[in-house]
Amino acid sequence: MINAPIFHLAIPINDITEAKQFYGASLGCEVGRENKAAVIFNFYGTQLVGHISHKKLNRQLGIYPRHLGLILPTKLDWQTVCDRATEKQLTFYEQPKLRFPQQLLEHYSFFIEDPFHNLLEFKYYSDSSVIFGGRESNLIGETAIQNKHSN
Repeated sequence: MINAPIFHLAIPINDITEAKQFYGASLGCEVGRENKAAVIFNFYGTQLVGHISHKKLNRQLGIYPRHLGLILPTKLDWQTVCDRATEKQLTFYEQPKLRFPQQLLEHYSFFIEDPFHNLLEFKYYSDSSVIFGGRESNLIGETAIQNKHSN
């Protein structure tokens, strides 16, 4: 029985074995049900479902507008995932960095790319109240990227 909503996301994959290697063995996600067309992962409490796509999966041209993000509860949790990604030689789409240092929205972030070109962000906020709050700021994402997308 669940006592809170659980987020569910379906993503395209083109190889179940490779998806299980990446999400299961490399990221440590529990592998759930699977069949020839799909596989389910417990992605840190999110139900992530990889559905087989027979179309060519292309690399995204940037992190916006689409990526799956995970906010970790402690900096140690964030660092542990970061260290695991490094140890397993996963592809960093964006290297670990501190964003908005010494500002209300300060957070640590990195992006990895799965074998199917889905982008995954892992971050930790120094002040967790801004995860849904911090409305006194309009900072979301990278300012230079926002400006490029607003044209």
